[in-house]
Amino acid sequence: MSPRTAESQSALPASTPDTPKVSSPGPEPAEALSPGGIVPPPSVLVSSGESRTFNRDLSWLEFNRRVLAQAADERTPLLERVKFLAIFTSNLDEFFMKRVGLIKRQIRAGVEAPWSSGYTPRQLLVAIRDAVNELQAEQARIYADLVGPALVKHDIQVVNYKALTLREQRWADEYFETCVFSALTPLAVDPGHRFPFISNLSDNLALLLRVPGGGAPRLAKAVEDDGDEVAPSFARLKIPQTLKRLVPLPAKPGKMSDRFVPLPDIIRHNLTRLFPGTQIIEQVHFRVTRSAGIQRDELEAATLIESVEQDLKQRKFARAVRLEIEQDASPLLLRTLMDKLSLDSQDVYERSGPMDYLALYDIADLERPDLKEKKWRAASPPRLRLPPSAKPANFFQIIRKQDVLVHHPYESFTDSVERFIALAASDPDVVTIKQTLYRTSPDSPFIESMIRAAEAGKQVACLVELRARFDEDRNVNFARKLEKAGVHVAYGVLGYKTHCKTALVVRKERQGLRCYAHIGTGNYHPKTANLYTDVGLFTCDPIITADLVNLFNYLTGISATQSYAQLLVAPSNMRRRFVEMIDRETAFARRGRPARIIAKLNSLEDTEIVERLYAASQAGVRVTLIVRGFCCLRPGVAGLSENIKVISVVGRFLEHSRIFHFAAGQEDPLDGDWYLGSADWMYRNLNTRVECAVPVKHFEARQKLLRILEVSIADHRHAWDLTPDGSYTQRQPDPKADAGSPHVLGTFATLMNEAAEA
Repeated sequence: MSPRTAESQSALPASTPDTPKVSSPGPEPAEALSPGGIVPPPSVLVSSGESRTFNRDLSWLEFNRRVLAQAADERTPLLERVKFLAIFTSNLDEFFMKRVGLIKRQIRAGVEAPWSSGYTPRQLLVAIRDAVNELQAEQARIYADLVGPALVKHDIQVVNYKALTLREQRWADEYFETCVFSALTPLAVDPGHRFPFISNLSDNLALLLRVPGGGAPRLAKAVEDDGDEVAPSFARLKIPQTLKRLVPLPAKPGKMSDRFVPLPDIIRHNLTRLFPGTQIIEQVHFRVTRSAGIQRDELEAATLIESVEQDLKQRKFARAVRLEIEQDASPLLLRTLMDKLSLDSQDVYERSGPMDYLALYDIADLERPDLKEKKWRAASPPRLRLPPSAKPANFFQIIRKQDVLVHHPYESFTDSVERFIALAASDPDVVTIKQTLYRTSPDSPFIESMIRAAEAGKQVACLVELRARFDEDRNVNFARKLEKAGVHVAYGVLGYKTHCKTALVVRKERQGLRCYAHIGTGNYHPKTANLYTDVGLFTCDPIITADLVNLFNYLTGISATQSYAQLLVAPSNMRRRFVEMIDRETAFARRGRPARIIAKLNSLEDTEIVERLYAASQAGVRVTLIVRGFCCLRPGVAGLSENIKVISVVGRFLEHSRIFHFAAGQEDPLDGDWYLGSADWMYRNLNTRVECAVPVKHFEARQKLLRILEVSIADHRHAWDLTPDGSYTQRQPDPKADAGSPHVLGTFATLMNEAAEA
């Protein structure tokens, strides 16, 4: 569908306040409950009501509320709803490891002054706790609805041990004996056994045992029927991570079904095998979250790779930041855990539902296509379609003809980005390949292609970011493997994470050396390329590729900060250029010229950018922000931001692309300025990371970017609107709207349909 249709044009904001705004199809977003019944949260503003911005961490929790809403939304296929329950938990785990760990470090450092949007660190922890308790209660309610009638209706059950038939209980006991018992290690706490280390995110049982005859350390007094005092003993049992948390039960004869019993439940009913001759007074399921912070100075180690390896060993023993535990644990057992983990009462989260929602991935992965989204097979990008017999030169010839924009996962990552590097590795005319790797898969084809290229005598350089959070160990291994194959491996600029997504291929041609580039918004990761939405540009524009050559020289060599003609590079010129373009729109609006800003981001937090956007809004610039995650900007406030609209799209794929459009005084969006890149509008991206954004010049590539933005703005299926008080309102489609429009279908189905038809 052409981006110039009346429907798509109506989704864009007007250029200036004097231009009548064309309404989007359907009604304004309703203020009622979402289809899943998620109640809008209280304000996330500071108590004074005067803050110009929202708190980052509370806004992030609002994003996870929108993720949880997918699990409650009955329009979403059942097993996809189950998956969103697990995603919600995974997101929250990372939040505690990264953000709560940071806040607690601030408290230990004695920070008492307001730290973020008016909150002191202690106040922020209280607010986080209130929000998390509310969200987890909602998660437990949704879980009860799903594992109850919803899944049972489709012959999928999670059955407690006590609800099993006697025959099934005998089977479960035999399973414990043959597949579980030998893997368990009960750990007692007594004068000969120290309190065991509790690893991050592990499943555990804490037990109080009565040992006849005494001999155990006294935690509290207990009196047996005969009046003899016996000291209860504390023990901990870790449930190994290698064992499946949901154990499939044998199917009933003649009937297909998927029935599971939780592994912790099986273990709890067989504890006498682990603690023979004891009386189990209490058993409680619990889980510990530890901080993910690495604080070592990079300069302490001889090389960055050695520093990261040392820090990974230390992360295992990082401070605990959260204790999740079943309800109604005894004060004695709870106090023992809190004391040993150095936690206080506000760090304890009592759970009414399951302890480990991540086990639900096993149910979400069941082969039940009737309960899932229809599988999507990415289309081969039309501009890059070549017969299997085509020579590598044909691929590069296409890029010479015109820039090519690709949009994943709607268009194939394999047929575009992977192919670009693979063909470069096999092309005898390619002399050099350079690439940045922030995250990639364990079986990455990029690693293999670079090794083949190096073995073929090409010069291959790879910038591996060792400090990519939670991927450090994998990246260290990749770096070692590449070095052994003769690839020139660099680890970036000291003090900065290298987050840009760039690849450069240098090729011998008749006129001399020609450079080909790929600059994108997503990682070179084949797995996430099927789950995240990202855009990338292939170009051989000599100005852009010359800038990219300078960028790689900066990353791999020793040089002062480079200058760039057209690329936006952080921390060099990106912040300055974004500020200049925002201010330019402000100036155009004041002169009555077309003025418009549209940005699609993961997150928005940078204070300077926010203030510049406020100034633009006050001058009359129409600002539309499509921000998937947290957004600290406060939209729709009279006299401050009434011309700013913030939309969040959450659904089947994770919105990850960063796209920036500025009207530049032009009425037609296709005549304005367009950029795509790796950076969000956050302080860290603009100041402490190496990022790259590229101008998009070709008309057809701009059309594709415009269409992406139009569809997101028109979406009334997966989109939410940020309100001035910090809550989000889920949009509702107009029943009278065209059933095949983005308004009804939403972003994901619309773009899949259009990719399939291209």
